[in-house]
Amino acid sequence: MPDDNSDPLDANEEPASHAEAPKAEQQDATAEPDLEVGADLEALLAENTDMRDRLLRTMADMENLRQRTEREKADTARYAISNFARDVLTIGDNLKRVIDHVPGEEADQDPALKGLIDGVALTERELLNMLERHGVKRIEPLGQRFDPNTQQAMYEVPTTEVPDGTVVEVMQAGYLIGDRCLRPAMVAVAKGGGKPAPPEQGTDPAGPADGTPGGA
Repeated sequence: MPDDNSDPLDANEEPASHAEAPKAEQQDATAEPDLEVGADLEALLAENTDMRDRLLRTMADMENLRQRTEREKADTARYAISNFARDVLTIGDNLKRVIDHVPGEEADQDPALKGLIDGVALTERELLNMLERHGVKRIEPLGQRFDPNTQQAMYEVPTTEVPDGTVVEVMQAGYLIGDRCLRPAMVAVAKGGGKPAPPEQGTDPAGPADGTPGGA
């Protein structure tokens, strides 16, 4: 016969505890998929960021390659005739020698000779104009400061009339093609003239209007 003094609440404690256990397991089971989804999402975001960086770098590399290819294409088109132009310059040099070889007064006395020289001079001009249309330009260094990038000094001329390093004679013309030296000019350079003095502040570099030397 059961004890009448037993508390019915005590009899319900054990079933209640058994009912709570499945709920806790269910919550843990629900939390684990959430953690996995979060980890997968972070991994996907990191992968997306990495792929985006790679795509941007690839696009930048392709743009640099395109620009470099365009420059190389332009340089090829601009400098492709360098060897041909250099050979043609020899013809121009020979035409110039013919013109310089005949004194002007002799040509004036002989109409046939003058016609020949004028024809040679015209041919030389046409040749230079043709070269210039293709980007070849003559260097004009006479009276300018010597530039080793576009000129070749053949000898020095002692003089005090011009500053040191001034080109005083051109033996053979030089030429540029684009921004490159196709053939350096052969020149003579002044020596012994000293460096040009900078103009004094407040004075006219050309000197007084009456022609007297400045600073006298």
